[in-house]
Amino acid sequence: MSRTLNSEKPFQISIPSSDLTLLQQKLELVRLAHEVDNAGWDYGVPLSEIKRLTAYWKDTFLPKWRDHEAKLNEDLGPQFTRDIEVDGGFGKINVHHVHRKSAVVDAVPLLFVHGWPGSVLEVKKILPLLVEESPDHPSFHVVAVSLPGYGFSEAPQKKGFEAVQMAEVCNKLMLSLGYTEYVTQGGDMGSLVTRKIAQIYGPKHSKAWHTNSPMYVFILTVDMDFNAHYITLNAVESPHILSSVPYSCSPIFYSAILQTLGYSLDDSPVGLLAWIYEKLVNWSDGYSWTDDEVLTWISVYWFSKSGPAASTRIYYELAQAYPEGIFSGVQTPIPVGHSYFPKDIFVVPRRWIKAANPTLAFESDHEGGGHFAAHERPEELVSDLRRMFGKGGPCYGVVPGKTGY
Repeated sequence: MSRTLNSEKPFQISIPSSDLTLLQQKLELVRLAHEVDNAGWDYGVPLSEIKRLTAYWKDTFLPKWRDHEAKLNEDLGPQFTRDIEVDGGFGKINVHHVHRKSAVVDAVPLLFVHGWPGSVLEVKKILPLLVEESPDHPSFHVVAVSLPGYGFSEAPQKKGFEAVQMAEVCNKLMLSLGYTEYVTQGGDMGSLVTRKIAQIYGPKHSKAWHTNSPMYVFILTVDMDFNAHYITLNAVESPHILSSVPYSCSPIFYSAILQTLGYSLDDSPVGLLAWIYEKLVNWSDGYSWTDDEVLTWISVYWFSKSGPAASTRIYYELAQAYPEGIFSGVQTPIPVGHSYFPKDIFVVPRRWIKAANPTLAFESDHEGGGHFAAHERPEELVSDLRRMFGKGGPCYGVVPGKTGY
C-alpha cells in the first residue's frame, strides 16, 4: 500500500560553493553563437542581450549570490522537503515545498502549482497577499510545491511519470500537512496538474480549482461541432486564436527534442539562459523583467536538484500517456474558476471553454497580462481568488469550516 513518509525537514536554499565556482568557470569560457545582421528577435534572443546578461551574471549577480539566496529564503519561507512515496513502483521522491500559514485559523488551504519555465518562485509575489488577514476578503494557508524534476525536488527515475503521478504527489503532500480538504491554483503545467487533482481527488479532497491558463482545460469533444464554432469567431477572438496557433502542438514538439536539447541545457548556463529568457520575454505582456529577476529564475533551474533537463521530460511522458492530446478529458466533478489574461500563449474562444466545462463557476477578464500571471499581475490574480472564494463568491465555504475570515 502506498504511503506518505513522515520525513518532513526544514529547508533553506544553500548552493554548495563548488557549484558556484563551476558556474563562474563556465560563464568565463562561454562561446557565443554567430548572429546575422539586423536579426532583432526574429531568430530568438539577440546576441547583444545574451552578451549583456552573461556579463552581468558573471561579474555582478553571481558574486552576490549569497545575498540573492538569503532574499529567496526570506521571501519563500518557511520551506520544507518531504519524501512522498508514489504508486506504480516509482518509489519515494523528495519534494520541496513552501508552507506559509495565515494568522487566520480558518484560512482556506490552497495548493499553488507552478508551470514551465517557471518554478516555485512564481508564488513569491502572491504569497504575502494570499495569507494577508483582512475582514474584507478571505485569507489562505498556502502550500507551493516544486513539482518533481523542478527546482529543489527530486526527479523521478522511472519512465511513465506524468500528470497522474504529479497529481498524486501533490495530493499526498497536502494530506501529509493535515489538509484533507483544499483548493488549488495553477497556470501552464500547474493548470494541467491541478485539473488532474480535481479529476482524481475531487470532491473528497480537492474542493475547487482555479487556473489562469484556460487552454489547459479546453477540449473539443465529439459532441461539439468544431466547424460551427470556428466559423463564428468574432473580430476580437480571431487575432488571439491565430496568435496562439504556433504553440498548439508544443507538447508533441517538446517531446521530440527536449531530451536531446537537455544535454545542452545541463551543460551550458548561457544556453539555458537563452532558452528560458526568450520565453520570459515573448510569453509575457510587455513585462519589464529586471536582470536580477531573469537570472534568479535561470539560476534556480541551473542549481536545481536534478538539473535543468529533468523538468522537460514531463512533455514526453504526456505525449505518450495522452496520444489524443493533453487537453482531453477536461470535465471535473468540482467547481473551476478561470482568469483570462489576453497575452497568454493559448487563447481560445470563450464559448468553447464554457461548452467543455459544465462546472465553470467563476470567470474574470483582464485588460493586460500574459503567461506568467502570478508574477506579472499578482494583485489581479489574488483579487480573483479572493472573489471566487470570498463572501458572495461561487466557492465561498467550499472547504467546510474554512471561510478564510
